Amino acid sequence: MRNREEMIEYLTGVQSSKRNYYTELKKTVSELEKKNMQLEIINDVVKGFNVEMSMDEMLKNVLEKLETIFAIHQISLSVVEGSKLVRSNVYPSTMIDFPAMGAIPEQDSLYWHVVRSGKPLFYRTSDNNKWREDQFLLKLGMASLFLFPLVNKGKVFGLLALASKTMEDHHSSDLTFFQQLSDQVAVCMQNARLYNEVLDTKKHWEETFQAVSEAIITVGMHGDILQANQATYQYFPDIENLTGLYVDDLLFLKTENPFRISMANGVPSSAELHLQEKICECYCYPVFDDADQLYAAIIYIKDVTAKRRIEVQLVQSGKLAAIGEMAAGVAHELNNPLTAIMGNSQLLLRKLDLNGSQYKLLEDIYECGKRSKNIIRNLLTFSRQEEYLFDQCSVNEAVEQVLSLVGNQLHKLMIEIETELDPSLPIIEGSGQQIGQIILNLLLNAKDALEESEQEKKKIKIHTSVQNVDELKWIVLTVEDNGIGIEEAVVADIFHPFYTTKNAIKGTGLGLSVSLGIAEAHGGTLKAESTATKGSSFHLFLPVPTC
Repeated sequence: MRNREEMIEYLTGVQSSKRNYYTELKKTVSELEKKNMQLEIINDVVKGFNVEMSMDEMLKNVLEKLETIFAIHQISLSVVEGSKLVRSNVYPSTMIDFPAMGAIPEQDSLYWHVVRSGKPLFYRTSDNNKWREDQFLLKLGMASLFLFPLVNKGKVFGLLALASKTMEDHHSSDLTFFQQLSDQVAVCMQNARLYNEVLDTKKHWEETFQAVSEAIITVGMHGDILQANQATYQYFPDIENLTGLYVDDLLFLKTENPFRISMANGVPSSAELHLQEKICECYCYPVFDDADQLYAAIIYIKDVTAKRRIEVQLVQSGKLAAIGEMAAGVAHELNNPLTAIMGNSQLLLRKLDLNGSQYKLLEDIYECGKRSKNIIRNLLTFSRQEEYLFDQCSVNEAVEQVLSLVGNQLHKLMIEIETELDPSLPIIEGSGQQIGQIILNLLLNAKDALEESEQEKKKIKIHTSVQNVDELKWIVLTVEDNGIGIEEAVVADIFHPFYTTKNAIKGTGLGLSVSLGIAEAHGGTLKAESTATKGSSFHLFLPVPTC
């Protein structure tokens, strides 16, 4: 019975139809699997082609999948760089069909032929060596080569090469797939290039942003800090991260708010800030998008403390120059009557008896004239109309000369003078008159401080010595008093021109600045130590002559 049924199926062609059906079904399934693999390859290229994956790794993944459906044994990329065509990547790396990676010579080159034509090419290798690449392909056992130009905006920028050890002809659908693959590789390579350009630009911007030595802050529309460069943190050492904080609370609680002015008006604005005991200029610049809509602001903070200090010094220098010019004019005007006073005094002294009372009076007039002349010379020196006249002089003698002038005045004010002058003090090269001017200024300052003091026993101590400071020998003159002293916060300012702790009647603020200038002209300096209500000490340092 069974043989009978089989015979009927054979005679009617049913068995043959089943075989054809299963054959066609198997073929269809194979084609579907092939199409699925092609789609998978395209999908892997799209997903896998990124900055994290190297080009060699991408080629490896593509070739491994291609080998499952095609007889492809090598894949490579070449890139146009200016006037050169450079072999950039090959997989497997052990199968290089050129002597070395790098630029491909243009003469008799199949690769260059495809780049210039801009059309894909299926090439069978031959022994004719028509193209430069033939000998290398044959050496590797490659029988055929697919070359696909990589195109962007109508311009060829590279080449995808697929090499095979067989001479297998491919269906038109396979060639379409290869073209789609090369097109996708071209798109991904361009996307990667653009992405890398964006990353490089972002990195360059961030490096520039961080390299600026002044504070730069980007702020959102609502005042939240989006980003701040490293220099900003010098003003906020206790804050680890400024991002997310509000700039109003951080900078503008106690001052005019340029950020809000810029946001309201859409124009740059500025204000002055005080941060970490520094004077800063703050500038706010609004930022607009392509639609001219305001969306952020940039705040720039510049430390101008040194600039302001220089500006103040320039103003003071101008005042000093004006005072100097006036002093020079007054000094020249006083020289004429003083000449007459001193000349007539000398003439009268010659005619009078040395023991007469009138002689003593005229001698006092003459000495006062000499003293006035010295003061005028000091004024001319102060105004830079005369240079210092250096000669050999003694600091101890300068102290004694000054005390002879003001000692009586100090004793009348019940101020005790105590001196400790080192007799071994060396002679220096300098101006005795100018050093005397320093000592006189220091004594007058001490007198003023003691007059305002409530001390029962008022005292000024003057002592000289030789000291070693910083491995150098110095003559040190110290003037101490137990007067009202100076506040610690202003001690550093007392040597500035026109700075004074006295009222306008008693002081002009020039004495110590002039004294410091004289000391520096002698190669020395003047320093102060003071404690409020307990007194002050001023130290004049003059270098000991080396020979």
